[in-house]
Amino acid sequence: MKPLGKMTRREIEAYIAEKREAMRKAEMLGVENEYRVNERQVLIAESYMIDLSQIEKGKIYKLVSNEDHYFKVEYLKGVFAWGFFIGGTEKETGIPVSMLQLKRKG
Repeated sequence: MKPLGKMTRREIEAYIAEKREAMRKAEMLGVENEYRVNERQVLIAESYMIDLSQIEKGKIYKLVSNEDHYFKVEYLKGVFAWGFFIGGTEKETGIPVSMLQLKRKG
């Protein structure tokens, strides 16, 4: 398989569809770890389709999957935002940028 960073948008969309189907099957079979692995792969793949210039360092963003959680971006490295969960106890952590709620263009 080609690295995500070398894929076209259409190839990434096909990859995401394939992983979502694998998530659906894993969920039906009750295989949670397989579901989580595929879910993470979807989040990372979706990150390659985001315009990284929309993300501001030092800004706090809501998370897409959980509106009650916020993440402060310190810096970007590839398609990961590095920083801290607001109210969290862990040290610096990295999350795929697709997890950040960004303003929609248009």
